[in-house]
Amino acid sequence: MSTSAATALARPSALALAGPLLIVMILGMMILPLPPLLLDLLFTFNIALAMIVLLVSLYTVKPLDFGVFPTVLLLTTLLRLSLNVASTRVVLLQGHTGPAAAGKVIEAFGHFLVGGNFAVGLVVFAILVVINFVVITKGAGRIAEVSARFTLDAMPGKQMAIDADLNAGLIAEDEARRRRSEIAHEAEFYGSMDGASKFVRGDAVAGILILFINVIGGLAIGVIQHGMSFSAATSNYVLLAVGDGLVAQIPALVISTAAGLVVSRVGTGGDIGQQILAQLFSQARPLYLTAGVIGALGLIPGMPHLAFLVLALALGAAARTIEQRQASPAEPVSPEPAPPVAQEATEASWEDLLPVDVLGLEVGYRVIPLVDNSQGGELLARIRSLRRKFAQDIGFLPPSVHIRDNLELKPAAYRITLKGVTIGQGEVVSGQFLAIDPGRVTGTLAGTQTKDPAFGLPAVWIDGAAREHAQLQGYTVVDASTVVATHLSNLIHVHAAALLGRQETQSLLDHYAKQAPKLVEDLVPKVLSLGSLQRVLQYLLEEGVPIRDLRTILETLAEHGARTQDAAELTAAVRVALGRAIAQQVFGDASEIDVMSLDADLERVLQQGLFAGGDSAGLEPGLTDEILRQCRASTERQELLGRPAALLVPDRLRMPLARLARRSVPSLRVLALSEIPESRMVRVSNVVGGRS
Repeated sequence: MSTSAATALARPSALALAGPLLIVMILGMMILPLPPLLLDLLFTFNIALAMIVLLVSLYTVKPLDFGVFPTVLLLTTLLRLSLNVASTRVVLLQGHTGPAAAGKVIEAFGHFLVGGNFAVGLVVFAILVVINFVVITKGAGRIAEVSARFTLDAMPGKQMAIDADLNAGLIAEDEARRRRSEIAHEAEFYGSMDGASKFVRGDAVAGILILFINVIGGLAIGVIQHGMSFSAATSNYVLLAVGDGLVAQIPALVISTAAGLVVSRVGTGGDIGQQILAQLFSQARPLYLTAGVIGALGLIPGMPHLAFLVLALALGAAARTIEQRQASPAEPVSPEPAPPVAQEATEASWEDLLPVDVLGLEVGYRVIPLVDNSQGGELLARIRSLRRKFAQDIGFLPPSVHIRDNLELKPAAYRITLKGVTIGQGEVVSGQFLAIDPGRVTGTLAGTQTKDPAFGLPAVWIDGAAREHAQLQGYTVVDASTVVATHLSNLIHVHAAALLGRQETQSLLDHYAKQAPKLVEDLVPKVLSLGSLQRVLQYLLEEGVPIRDLRTILETLAEHGARTQDAAELTAAVRVALGRAIAQQVFGDASEIDVMSLDADLERVLQQGLFAGGDSAGLEPGLTDEILRQCRASTERQELLGRPAALLVPDRLRMPLARLARRSVPSLRVLALSEIPESRMVRVSNVVGGRS
């Protein structure tokens, strides 16, 4: 084995041993005696580590960027407690020799920070413990607890949003997997922070107990064992105990502050320093008012005039600077070019006749940034993705979407057209997010109330700062580009049959001919014309059946096309051949399927009424209305139970009943008996009867 290969194999092993060795070394400090010099180095390292953790938390953009923080919190707490044990051993054993018995760091904290006065040291230590235990640790623990609970509650809504984006073709499978992993890590992080905050609280309690143990034990050892006077023992042992407590509590306070900063983060637009400067000092008016109040206080007799007036002048200067920075100079309006001299009107030509776009997207002028790549618009990329996703799911490539601005629309409106006819429209607010209520939110949001254009669900337009809060309450939050892309994706699925023209059918055949040229050559135009094939495919798409399995479709048409040219009969034969795929689409992998069926008397009446005319025109209007009413009621019952709404009927009745139900009960799938695979067990859960 080469040297480089051996090094590569050894490196992961060394990294894997680093964690256990660190834990063993920390625990070893509780057992093994440490010399004062090593204690100085370790106390200094503890202070430096606390500062590193604090600064990393300050420059962290998102809490998950510092996902290892709960583990770091545990390790730093364990390190402080180990140092407390090691220093206590040295203080009690060598405290009679003088203030430098436990090292220079503890001596410096005992003399320099509190002036050598142990009473002052005790008061300072008590204040630090109160700040750490009562204020910072308690608040950070509460925030972590609430964040963990709301993050877990919001997970289903976030997962639904990811699934919706994936199904709409807005994101790829890898991106969806990454987002799901991020959501899981977020829940684990806040749950870990909730538990890790208890370590900090316990550390504060342990610091108090260790201090009193050192004081009482030191006095007892100094007076009883070493024969020192009470005042001399107090001067040595109490001062060392206070210095030991302070050198541990100050890093603990720093770490607790870092924990509070991490769990209290709101938004992901930058680090904490950038957010404070952008939000606290972004407006001049509050600074002007504060400068006025401070200046007025400075003019009161008896007040420290210099401090108040200098601060008031500084705040006023800062407010003036912010005001000047925000006041952007008016852009000069460029004069409009003079209209060209009118030329003599030319003769009309065929070039003046513009073709109608198959798929069109018209936008108001405020929506233009969403489709402009130079302004950071993502809509064009998402439309490309959803066309690719549609082709993979349905089986053919839809026409390109032609986008143009329309000044006749409202500024924030958009309109989706199919062959020049509007099939959908809505309004979006560029730069804001749409919080959609999926039906189980835990609160209300402040914003512009509206409805989701794609599915008609209640929704609210909110600012980006409220996005995480809305997700925690169970809302599905999407940006404006996603709103338009999802609406467009839903509409092209609904109108898939209308999008499959002869040109698309021919392109589909040409593409498949590369795989099975003989099958395509023998079918079109020898057995079926291109128009007949197109009509069969459209029949399938009208009822939501994908045409991805083109081989089965073409082979079935080649088999039955010589016997009949009727598109309805050919479609019925193709559906039987696609039975497994249709059952998979409607019922999933369930081996036992729940279906609705027709009452025997009603089935006989329908056979007699439709036999002659072959369509719903042969039925009485009252009977038709009653059938549709009962179908709607049965469909609602199935959906409430979480089951697919599927009506199982004889083969001859499937096509006319499917046409009858398509407009009145669009969610009802009408299936023929021959379309159900033999491997599926059928259970009838609802019966559609005759007249009530």
